[in-house]
Amino acid sequence: MLLALIGLHAVLGSVVLTAGRRLGRWGLLIGGLAPAVTVVAALALAGPVLDGDPVTSSVSWVPQLGLDLDLRLDAFSLLMIVLVSGIGTLVFVYAWHYFAHAPKAGRAAGLLTLFAGSMLGVVLADNLLLLYVFWELTSVTSYLLIGIDDADPDARAAALHALLVTGMGGLAMLGGFVVLGQDAGTYQISELLADPPTGTAAAIALVLVLLGAFTKSAQYPFHSWLPGAMVAPTPISAYLHSAAMVKAGVYLVARFAPAFALVGVWRPLVVGVGLLTMVAGGLRALRPFDLKQLLAFGTISQLGFLMVLLGIGQPEATAAGCALLLAHGLFKVGLFMVVGIVDHETGTRDIRELPALGQGWGPTRAVAVISAASMAAVPLTAGFIAKEKAYTAFVEGGAGDRLVLVGIVAGSMLTVAYSLLFVAALLRPGAVAGETERRVADHAPTTWFVLPGIIVATATMVLGIAPALWSGLVDAAAGALDPEASAHLKLWHGVNAPLLLSMATLAAGVAIFAARRPVGRAQARLAPTITGLEVYEGVVRGVLRFAARTTSIVQSGSLPVYATIIMATAALAPGLAMVTGPWWSGLPETIARPAHVPVAVLLVTGALAATLATRRFAAVLLLGVVGYGMAALFVVQGDPDLALTQFAVETLSVVVFLLVLRRLPDRFERRRPPVLEGVARVAVSAAVGVVIAAAAFATAGARTEAPVSREMSERALPDGDGKNVVNVILVDIRGLDTLGEITVLVAAAIGITALARAGRAPGSRSPGRADPAPQEVEP
Repeated sequence: MLLALIGLHAVLGSVVLTAGRRLGRWGLLIGGLAPAVTVVAALALAGPVLDGDPVTSSVSWVPQLGLDLDLRLDAFSLLMIVLVSGIGTLVFVYAWHYFAHAPKAGRAAGLLTLFAGSMLGVVLADNLLLLYVFWELTSVTSYLLIGIDDADPDARAAALHALLVTGMGGLAMLGGFVVLGQDAGTYQISELLADPPTGTAAAIALVLVLLGAFTKSAQYPFHSWLPGAMVAPTPISAYLHSAAMVKAGVYLVARFAPAFALVGVWRPLVVGVGLLTMVAGGLRALRPFDLKQLLAFGTISQLGFLMVLLGIGQPEATAAGCALLLAHGLFKVGLFMVVGIVDHETGTRDIRELPALGQGWGPTRAVAVISAASMAAVPLTAGFIAKEKAYTAFVEGGAGDRLVLVGIVAGSMLTVAYSLLFVAALLRPGAVAGETERRVADHAPTTWFVLPGIIVATATMVLGIAPALWSGLVDAAAGALDPEASAHLKLWHGVNAPLLLSMATLAAGVAIFAARRPVGRAQARLAPTITGLEVYEGVVRGVLRFAARTTSIVQSGSLPVYATIIMATAALAPGLAMVTGPWWSGLPETIARPAHVPVAVLLVTGALAATLATRRFAAVLLLGVVGYGMAALFVVQGDPDLALTQFAVETLSVVVFLLVLRRLPDRFERRRPPVLEGVARVAVSAAVGVVIAAAAFATAGARTEAPVSREMSERALPDGDGKNVVNVILVDIRGLDTLGEITVLVAAAIGITALARAGRAPGSRSPGRADPAPQEVEP
């Protein structure tokens, strides 16, 4: 069933994407069936999964590489499916109204469905390599979604930015996966976590894995792609950047943390990066005038919070992280939906231009207030339950835990401040932007447009008032990660340290909001002089300059330079191998038979004459003499089949050369090169000659096993029914290889012919009239 659910996403997504222009927004109805069916299927399987009995599925794919379609649904995966498919279904409903008249609604629906399937694969994969496949599929589909308005250069740049950052992190992560798999002897995640490797190789591999997770979840200093991605339509932002894509890195860290938290630098690295991201993202969220930018930096901050809780590898923190994972998905998708509605109905999301929301905007305002309250962890919301659980996890720990507690409390204060800023910007934008007179929005959204937001806001309140409703799910999810973790979510724990910290956090957040202007001025003075986006752009410019410089050197357009580089490489690579290895086995027997002498004289004479020839025709014919001399050597050695093949190949080569030379001057160009260039040519030529001669001596004495040609000679007649061994090898033993080679040669010949004809000047040849022979090749 698990594989069928992923396949359903792939099929529906491909169908909708193919017929997107004709389907329009009806594609959302078709594509939305996939996550909706997934939710129903997950609920049907929830009973045994929550009881600790995972559902598994395995199909052999490439067992030689350890790559199989291993899928596993445990309680933590079930929690992620609630986010990916449950919230995804609501996003499809929301997008139905948002894309009401959008020409690319069908394309967006197809890509969203494919993305949902990829994300489902990430949370179900029980194989490292399979997880990487789905991981990169989410990167590719998110690239297409962010840049869906391909006529907008900002959208294209933002999509490329996201793809480059997450793609580079993904490659690093793949390296870590390979090292971990080889070190552990298995690529199956459940087996790897049950018996994790702990050596130096594993520690290095985990750093590579964390790089992939940090880039995917927009952790500092890889965060800059996320604010830029806000150029995407709001339903895409609501899905990718609140519930799905950005949670992939957190998901991976949560999976690995209980097993690897004490290996290498995992814990200090994850906690340090997470706290930095939480605080820096919270500070940055106080500054934008664009509401989506505010939510983007708020998301970065919350992802840092999640990274700390789920990456530290402690049972209490793991349980708190599972609770915050669900709470964050609910309140953040509600806030994104509100911003999308405001932008859709008023034409702006800039705080300085926002109109006053008049009659008919009551449900939208309610969704905004409830969702922001949950983000700020106001009591009676899901966010409060999760944050109090997080405080509880660290309040009774040692000195290190207290330090972490200070960091998350500071970050939570900033969360309260930017939550208030968001609500105030919507309810009283004039008070925030310093203008008292505002136009009133004369068009309110329909109830159906706001309904998905109302559902998630209601869920946020219900889960905050009745935590028992989701305590079992969070308990089971945390237990799937760490058997010692348990949540036991409650609304009231009495007057204790976490509650006092929660109240102090709210009070401090209100104070920061009230003093936002002096805080803003202080931020402006203390902020780094360079932003993450500028760093990214600087890196891209540096890479392009390096590429341009390298290309100008290695692609100079000079044939002598190309030949020098190729020949020097051909001399150095085997030359170094021979110098560093025990290759000398003594001089081979040079003259075994008298017939060798005339053949050797013929070969040497032909080669020297070809070198000294001044006419191209003469040089080709002399090279042919060398080739025929090799065929004569084969005859002397008793290999008439090989000699016959050599004669045929040499004859064909000479004919082809002569046909080509019809278009070239008769004589070689004689140019006296500069002294240094001449010395380099002589040096390279001498090196090539010496290395080739040495290689001939080395290979003559290097054989330690029986040659494979002997077996081929023995099998040619009984298996291939042929006495010509070379023909049997080409046609029977290497039949498909030969067919592939011929296909490549034919394709290359067609391409060369097409290029030659395309490069000919128009009208240079009359129909039915042969080309005149070039003057320079006439005798």
